[in-house]
Amino acid sequence: MRRRAALGLLVVATAVGLAACTPPAAPQGQPSIAPTDVPSSPAPELSPTPEATSGPPTCNAIIPASTVADFTSLGWTVQIEPFRIASMEISGGVQCKWGDQKVTTDRVQLFGWAPISAADAAEAQRELVASGWKSEQAADGVYVTENPDWAIAKDANGYGMTYLFGDGWVKLADTRQSLVLVDWPPA
Repeated sequence: MRRRAALGLLVVATAVGLAACTPPAAPQGQPSIAPTDVPSSPAPELSPTPEATSGPPTCNAIIPASTVADFTSLGWTVQIEPFRIASMEISGGVQCKWGDQKVTTDRVQLFGWAPISAADAAEAQRELVASGWKSEQAADGVYVTENPDWAIAKDANGYGMTYLFGDGWVKLADTRQSLVLVDWPPA
């Protein structure tokens, strides 16, 4: 029960933070554009194990199966996008926006993972910091988070959208605290 309540709070906090990333609703009288990757058939049944144990990362596999199940129970689906850092698109990665794709909303969760070379990681970090993001070295890697003055949604420690750069990989979540949910590749 606590996990579901904590997830609910995380969802609400993140929703507020990503409001600036959501495109505006279509003007009244004009049809809105539906995402192209929203499945038209019922969602497949979820298994308690990740969808893949090798190969490229997927939106159902980079976060815990229990989180996928919680999102699905809310009626959420995932919009799959290329993994981006500033002006760079990182091949081999995945960026996942979970939410109610049937309506225009700012209630979403964002997660991502990508393999990255040391040179690309250094360039991505330079580009983010040059545009006002904050960088912090830690035991588990380099955290680069949006300027707290810009962040709409923040975690308990005041961090908004954050990248974590490790040895040959980079993770993304809508808050630094949410990065703990991104777990790829599987052990």
